[in-house]
Amino acid sequence: MKLPSSDEHTHTLDINEKQSEISSYVGKVLRDNFGKGPGSVYVSISDQFVVIYVKDFLSPMERVLYSGNQHKTVEKTRSFLMDTISAEIRSYIKLITKLEIENLYYDWSLENQSGVFLGVGSGPINVDAAYSGKNEVHDAVIRMSKKVEKEPAVIRSTRINSRTLIVVRDGILVEIEKQLIRDGQEVALRNAKGKLEKSMLNLDQINSHIEGEISEVFIDWDFDIDRSFLVMIVNPDS
Repeated sequence: MKLPSSDEHTHTLDINEKQSEISSYVGKVLRDNFGKGPGSVYVSISDQFVVIYVKDFLSPMERVLYSGNQHKTVEKTRSFLMDTISAEIRSYIKLITKLEIENLYYDWSLENQSGVFLGVGSGPINVDAAYSGKNEVHDAVIRMSKKVEKEPAVIRSTRINSRTLIVVRDGILVEIEKQLIRDGQEVALRNAKGKLEKSMLNLDQINSHIEGEISEVFIDWDFDIDRSFLVMIVNPDS
C-alpha cells in the first residue's frame, strides 16, 4: 500500500485524529493482505507506545482451519503475513505520530478472534507513572514469571489509558530457553511460553486492585534483548 506523502500531514493532528487515521489504515492493510479486515480496530497512543487492538478478525478460510483444529496453520500463515506488512505499519505510525517504531510486536487470540499490535518507540523505556493497583500488577506478573521461567531482573508498567495496561519485563529467560533460541526453536518457545504465561497469570488478583477488569491479555517477546511485553485490555466499566 502506498503511504501518503509527509506534506499531506503537515497539519497538527490531535490524539483522536491520529488514532482514527491509524485505525483506518491498519484495517485496510489487514483486509488487503488477509482477505478480510477486522470488525473493529482500537488505537491507543502514548509518548512511547502505540497499541492497536483488533476484534472480530478471522477470515473465512481461517475459520475453517480453526474449526478443524489447524490452529498452528493459522498462526504460521499470520506470522508470515505480519512479517511482510510490519514495515508498512511501522512507517505509517511514524508518519502520523512521529514515533520511531523499531519493532512491532503482536499476539493473537484465535479463540476470541482478536489480536494486539504493539509499537514501541526507540530509546529507553520510561514508565514510572503511578496508577491504581500497580504494585499488585507487578506482584502477579512476578509470581507468574517465577512459575514459568524466573523472576524478571526488571519489571515496569504503565496504564496509558483506561483500557490499556502495558507491562515490560527484562531478564526472564532461563538457560534452556536460551539454548532453544540458539537452536532455532523460537516459534515453538514463543507459543509454549504464551500459553503457559496466560494460563498462570492470576487475573483475579489484579482485577481486585485495578480500576476496571481485564478482558484479554496479549504477550510477545524480543528474545534478542531478553525482553517481554504484556498488553492487558481492560474493561473500565466493570
